[in-house]
Amino acid sequence: MRDKVEAALGRIRPGLQADGGDIELVDVTDDGVVQVRLQGACAGCPMSQMTLTNYVEQILKEMVPEVKRVQAV
Repeated sequence: MRDKVEAALGRIRPGLQADGGDIELVDVTDDGVVQVRLQGACAGCPMSQMTLTNYVEQILKEMVPEVKRVQAV
């Protein structure tokens, strides 16, 4: 599943990088929790939680149905 998540993040990255941010995959747990670290402009952005749930999590769930949720670490 980790490879699928990495591939999906590859499709998400350009949108984040366009705004000066990025995302790093930290871990994928056995129960479907994807742990990520937001970087650059995304790390300190007050809208980062909304970006995580409404953008990153939604796309990951569509592309990798095994994903249950996304968590920032």
